[in-house]
Amino acid sequence: MAFGIKRKELLEWKKRIDQGEIAFLTHFWLDERFPECKTVTKVGCLDLDKLAAWGKKYGLKKEWIHHRKDGYSHFDLLGEWQTEILQKEGLSEHLWGK
Repeated sequence: MAFGIKRKELLEWKKRIDQGEIAFLTHFWLDERFPECKTVTKVGCLDLDKLAAWGKKYGLKKEWIHHRKDGYSHFDLLGEWQTEILQKEGLSEHLWGK
């Protein structure tokens, strides 16, 4: 279950994706499959080849992209992957709640 995200943040994430950018969105998240994780970062891009290439540099497999019919396909970053990648991307402000 996702929560703690403002509509403006979601719309900005979608706008960046629509413009072909690699876009990051972090929000609180609860899932019994991952009880140790309190947040998730969704990394999306309209250009799936660009998104796959971005993920590859961090060891993410293109098969891990969550394909969405609405055009907002994305990787879900959790746990250590989330922390490491956000730090390398210079986005430590996304690490709240960790």
